[in-house]
Amino acid sequence: MNSRERSILGVTCFGHFMSHFNMLVFPAVLLPLAGSLQFSMTETLALSFWMYLLFGLTALPWGLAADRFGPRRLLGIFHLGAGLCGFWAAFNVDNPDMLWIALAGIGLFSGIYHPAGLGWIAKGVKNTSRGMAYNGMFGNLGLAMAPLLAGSVNYFWGTQTVYLLLGVMNLAGLVVLAMSSAESSVPVETKKRHQGNSLAVFLVLLVAMTLGGVVYRGTSITLPAYFELQNGELYHYLTSLSGGLGSANVVATILTSGIFFVGMAGQYVGGVVGERFRLTSGYLLFHLITIPMALAMAASSNGMLVFFAMVHGFFLLGMQPLENTLVARLTPANFLSSAFGLKFILTFGVGALSVKMVGLVKTTWGFPAVYQTLAGFSTLLVLAIIILIKTLGPTPRTD
Repeated sequence: MNSRERSILGVTCFGHFMSHFNMLVFPAVLLPLAGSLQFSMTETLALSFWMYLLFGLTALPWGLAADRFGPRRLLGIFHLGAGLCGFWAAFNVDNPDMLWIALAGIGLFSGIYHPAGLGWIAKGVKNTSRGMAYNGMFGNLGLAMAPLLAGSVNYFWGTQTVYLLLGVMNLAGLVVLAMSSAESSVPVETKKRHQGNSLAVFLVLLVAMTLGGVVYRGTSITLPAYFELQNGELYHYLTSLSGGLGSANVVATILTSGIFFVGMAGQYVGGVVGERFRLTSGYLLFHLITIPMALAMAASSNGMLVFFAMVHGFFLLGMQPLENTLVARLTPANFLSSAFGLKFILTFGVGALSVKMVGLVKTTWGFPAVYQTLAGFSTLLVLAIIILIKTLGPTPRTD
């Protein structure tokens, strides 16, 4: 990569880290915040509703704005807006009537990143798959570090300091942008775009990505609780090694963070696969492997459950560079940010329906049935990818 491409990735990787960090801080302080507000957990969780909703639903309008005004300007708005809202939240942690507005602002401005940042990589980095892989790894790092860092800061200094830190870290993104020499107006010549792209092809890809969003969200919201319930023997073994320190929840949280770190390795491998082989073939293979892994997770516990979850997470998260590069190949350059905006409305928005699905399945058939159901969604996803391959027709190796 040349210096311009490295500069783009420096800005976008930090932005990706922050966008996910911003969203995962709240769950880490949920119980302490509920205690300080004297709210139930459900009442406290409701304060974050607009944050998560706006994070997903604003992706398309932010993408349209990025195509119109350029991703650099939009990322500046992201860091400034999320940083100021972080300070607003910090000074209102004891005022729920203001706190939910501050949280909504964090979600609103964090929603800028995915359409603007991924559109910039697709337009400005020649080796798109490798660029998406590096970027995806930093997003996973944000997912993994948010609960660890927020939980530690809250333990020593309290919830207000957590959100002060969030504000400072977001404003640091303005410094990163100022130090970057990359401009977002001139696209580089990337690998050849698919010449036969059509509305039908992109619609099939949207269906596949929506199903993927259901599987991703369903897995991410259930894994900590599933680990806590299914890993009793492993928990007792690990706590015996530490002299009785920790709890089942702490062990489950650490194991979940570990899955995201494994996913970082998967995203690197996904980028290499997308660089050397057909994108659609890699996309199909990665999702195909998740099916038996999800079924194995439904039938296992303790060490074997962790192993199957690691393999599942490796491929479920590792496919993201392949998927994002497919979006880049099948979209005209002038509409890249808008296309990514549409993707994330579907994956974060429609994917959020998996929350309702998980509750219904768990109540009716039990927790293991959730992963059997997710395996069913992955099967539908694989069928959608096969249709995508048929719809694309003959393609070069770098399709």
